[in-house]
Amino acid sequence: MGCDASVLIASKPGSKELAEKDAEDNRDLRVEGFETVRKAKELVERKCPGAVSCADILVIAARDYVHLAGGPYYEVKKGRWDGKISAASRVGPNIPRANSTVDQLIKLFNSKGLTTQDLVALSGAHTIGFAHCKHFVGRLYRYGGKAQPDPNMDPKLLHELRMYCPSFGGNSDIVAPFDATTPFVFDQAYYDNLEKNMGLLASDQALALDPRTKPIVQDLSKDKQKFFQAFVAAMDKMSLVKVVRGKRNGEKRRDCSVHM
Repeated sequence: MGCDASVLIASKPGSKELAEKDAEDNRDLRVEGFETVRKAKELVERKCPGAVSCADILVIAARDYVHLAGGPYYEVKKGRWDGKISAASRVGPNIPRANSTVDQLIKLFNSKGLTTQDLVALSGAHTIGFAHCKHFVGRLYRYGGKAQPDPNMDPKLLHELRMYCPSFGGNSDIVAPFDATTPFVFDQAYYDNLEKNMGLLASDQALALDPRTKPIVQDLSKDKQKFFQAFVAAMDKMSLVKVVRGKRNGEKRRDCSVHM
């Protein structure tokens, strides 16, 4: 729906409709992230009760995390209200998949008012973070329905990933970094990796292969500041998608996990 903090709502016990947080695609989200927002909200409520939405806190926290990891610091527009709807059923059709094609990615981003440039710039967030084996194991053993790996993967990376992620079974908690070179630093190495066939997800690597996105990948890989500028512009646009304002459409929760 947009940046309305709906992902923070906890499902009600016994409810037939799970909240967004408990959608299959969101179950790997780290507990620490939700806890960070909760703590920030508690501090803000003590100083300015009922004034700052959970949605604004979420956007500011995302900015601060990017900056602390070495990325750009940028101004965040404020004044959002929190959404009144949080449904697990709405998640799947509105987020990218690990094996999405570039056609599917462009269509999804365009539906939110975001361009192909925004798509590639926002994908650069994968310069930090990790993914569980289930999101890319198919590329290692059974790509395209055949009993062979994705030919568009660096052989050394393929070997390393197979050590952690067996074809069947294995530890479901094992993760691999999106950026194998500087996994904890917010930089342009993600794009360098794509040019070397070292993208972790099929949807990542596809950006360096499609003629619509390949030139943007090449451009951002050369210049960290250009990537930062493109990322900030895209984050600003994304943070304004379907912004909720006013009591008629939104709320300002005192507890980010519960509707008022």
